[in-house]
Amino acid sequence: MSLRVLLVDDHEVVRLGLKTLLEDVEWLEVVAEAGDAATAVAAAARYQPDAILMDIRLPGESGIEACATITRRWPHIKVIMLTSHGEDDLLFRAIQAGASGYILKQVGNEPVIKALDAVRRGEALLDPVMTRRILNHVRQSEQERQAAAFKDLSEREMEILALVAQGKSNGEIAAQLFLAEKTVRNHVSAILGKLGVSNRVEAATYAVRHHIENHLAG
Repeated sequence: MSLRVLLVDDHEVVRLGLKTLLEDVEWLEVVAEAGDAATAVAAAARYQPDAILMDIRLPGESGIEACATITRRWPHIKVIMLTSHGEDDLLFRAIQAGASGYILKQVGNEPVIKALDAVRRGEALLDPVMTRRILNHVRQSEQERQAAAFKDLSEREMEILALVAQGKSNGEIAAQLFLAEKTVRNHVSAILGKLGVSNRVEAATYAVRHHIENHLAG
């Protein structure tokens, strides 16, 4: 059974080159072509290809946005991004959007066939080096997001919020930190305002969800 492929690139000469290459492979069938994201999504809906070779940069909506739409609507379709050197940030976003792998445009024809053969065999398309880089990128992004969650709080407010998350009352917090209970109450009010939450339960939930224990001084 043939592997049905959709080609997506805004340069007609690139699509022609890919189509010519794939037509020589007996187990491949190019079912459609597209030059922009909207046409790509429409073609995916109509032809339901097994795989899509998609340029990461497209006019209007990017290949990343098209990839996200396609993989969300039709998870069985494998999207392989065509990318250039120096586009790591775009590639990371594409993988997060659901792309199954990538091919560097400069590397020639053989990797294209190998990638599509991997799709046909149900194998992974990401090499170990890129997988590690993507995981590191995701971890770094998550760390930055978590840090930003508490960026408006002072060190003292962080201490108090952590104790609120442990279910301690204002009186208990005051005793533990050697503060007046009124001072703790004022701090809690300030924390609620800065976090945009309405009560202690919401503040505690926010603190736990964003792993406040990882951001406490010392």
